[in-house]
Order: sequence, then structure tokens, then C-alpha cells
Amino acid sequence: MITNGIDFRNFAINKNSKLIKSYLRQLLKKKNQVIQSLSINYKDSFKIKNIKKYKNFQNLRVIGMGGSSLGSEAIYDFLRKKIKKNFSFVDDLDVSNKIKNDKKCLNLIVSKSGETVETIINSNLIIKKKDRNLFITENKNNYLYRLALKLKAEVIHHNNFIGGRYSVLSETGMLPAELMGLDIKKFRQLNNLIKNKKFLNSLVKNVSSIIYFIKRKKHNSVIINYDKSSESLFFWYQQLVAESIGKNKKGLLPIVSNMPKDNHSVMQLYLDGFKNNFFTTFFVHSKNSSKIINENILYSKKFLRNKRLLDVTYAQKKATEIVFKKRGIPFRSFEIFKRDEKTLGELFNFFILETILLGQAIKVNPYDQPAVELIKKETKKILV
Repeated sequence: MITNGIDFRNFAINKNSKLIKSYLRQLLKKKNQVIQSLSINYKDSFKIKNIKKYKNFQNLRVIGMGGSSLGSEAIYDFLRKKIKKNFSFVDDLDVSNKIKNDKKCLNLIVSKSGETVETIINSNLIIKKKDRNLFITENKNNYLYRLALKLKAEVIHHNNFIGGRYSVLSETGMLPAELMGLDIKKFRQLNNLIKNKKFLNSLVKNVSSIIYFIKRKKHNSVIINYDKSSESLFFWYQQLVAESIGKNKKGLLPIVSNMPKDNHSVMQLYLDGFKNNFFTTFFVHSKNSSKIINENILYSKKFLRNKRLLDVTYAQKKATEIVFKKRGIPFRSFEIFKRDEKTLGELFNFFILETILLGQAIKVNPYDQPAVELIKKETKKILV
């Protein structure tokens, strides 16, 4: 156990991690804005007392793309059983099933730049005169800021030093989390984690192992996910890793593989195909799991009697790891024992620190995304 809620088992290789440990020390000393957002010292640009007027809304709609919505969606899905409100997330250009104006709804429109084309279009299609709207964007004269003024809507200022994919523990993720009724103070766990030697040692050794794989042309990071409520978490992780270190012909390709469905499709390739993959298995323990109906199980499958669905998926996870080990396929394992704000905050911290350290180790800037702007410029040229 690296924390009370997380049992982490690293890749079964032992690589020299002195350099990564040095990078981590430097990173924590610098205390840049991204690192600050992970700690209790970060000052949100909103005051809880000022957003109480929005807490009566039971139906909320987050309109944003990429890091502007993935983090809050990960929070909502992972902790949904604790949340009594209905959130929907508009993060593509197919809004036909997401426009429901018959109920009183609060729109949260999120874009750091305020110029994201898809967010502008969705705002145009979704926002109606009777709606209540709250904008999160940079404090500058951008499109969404001007739209907010036109609609007489409140604007929460997005910290311009924190890119969207790193913003989950800043205003972008914490304001929606506050409106979900969650305790946002419990998400920012860096102050506790930097005192936890098991956590830091696991993080450093983990990064050292991934660097070892990269040097050996293993560029596919496959997440084998056994928890449906964590799928959004790994879509967030996918953007975090791909956009942060996919530069200068370097990087990793994070692939989200949901089980048990993928046992019957791509597992054959994972076990017996090309060998440029390394794996993460992810499982959440829960007391609430449906039981198999014994009287409907024939004698030939009597081993299924008295089993919960969770027992079956956990057996599949352990079986996969046994086979991976026998075949020399590299994997690490996360088992989650507490589904709460603190544990999710620890996971956010782990993955963000991991990503920044990987960027430093392979000599790329983990904070920018220059190539993405090329598509935006070409799209605008075509439309103009």
C-alpha cells in the first residue's frame, strides 16, 4: 500500500532511479503553478461563499473540450455514488442527445483560451435565454468572455499558467466538484504525499521503469481497466500523457482497454502479438456488487455459485497478471480500496507528477502542445 486507499505494485524490474529522484526534488522545489495546484496552498479564483447561489441546481451541464471537461467528468464518474446531482458533459460536436431544456439547468462553459471552436459552437447550440450560465476562462478579452458579458453571466478566471490537461485540481475541476457537493480540500494531497516515502519511492521507480521501456521502443502504454466508473479517469490520463510528452518524435501512446469486454477482442494481441506494449492493470474493490443467482446456474458451472460480479472480474485481473508474468510481459498494478476524494486526488497527483518527470527525462517540454495549433489554424482557413 502506498496510501490507505491505493495498493500499487510496480513493474518487475529494478532500474537505477537516482536521476529521476533528482528531477523530483527539483520539481518540488520550483513550486510552479501546476505543482501549486496539487497542494492546499493553491488559491482558487473563486470563493465558495460566492457560488452558493448555484448549489440549488440539480441539473448541470459542462460544455468544454479536452482538459476543460475531462477532469471534472473523471471526478463525477469515479465518485458518482456520492453525488446527488445530475451532470452531463458536452465534449464533442454531437449534441442531439445532450440538449434537454425542459428542466432548470446550469451551464458551465469552460475554455482556458476562450477561443475553442467546438466550445463556441456548442454554447451557440445549447444556451437558451432562460438558462443560467457560468463561464470559466482566462481573464482577457476572448470570445467566451465577451459572450459572458452579453449574457450577463458570471466569469471565473482560469489561471493562465495552468494548461487544460493539468487543470483538474484548479478552478476547472474544483468548481464543478464543489457544485457536485464534494469536499474539494481532500483532492489536493501533495502536502501529505511529499511526506510519504512509499509514495515517492514508488513514483520514482515507476518513472524509471517507463523510461527503460521507452529506450527499448515500447511506446504503447495500455491501461487494462476493470472499473467502468474509472473509464473517464483514463481518458483524462490519455490526454495528459499524449499531449504532454508526444513531441519531437518522442512520447507514449496511452490506450484505454476496458475489461472484461476486451478479453474477447484485443487480449489475443496483447498476449501473442507485437511486443512494444507495457501495461497497467486497474481495479477498484467495492462492497456493493451484484450476486450471481445460484438457482439459475447449471451444475457444470457450479464454481460461479455464491460469487459476486466483482469476484469474477478480480479473478480475471489476477489471471491476466499471472499470464503476463509467465510470458515476461511488463505490467504494473493499481488496486483501489477507497473510492473517495482523497484517493482520487492521490491518483491525480501520481499521474501528473509521473507525466512531468517523464517529460523532463526524455527532454521535452511537458507543458506545451505546439502541434495541436496546426490543426486549429488549418480548420479556420478551410472555414473562412
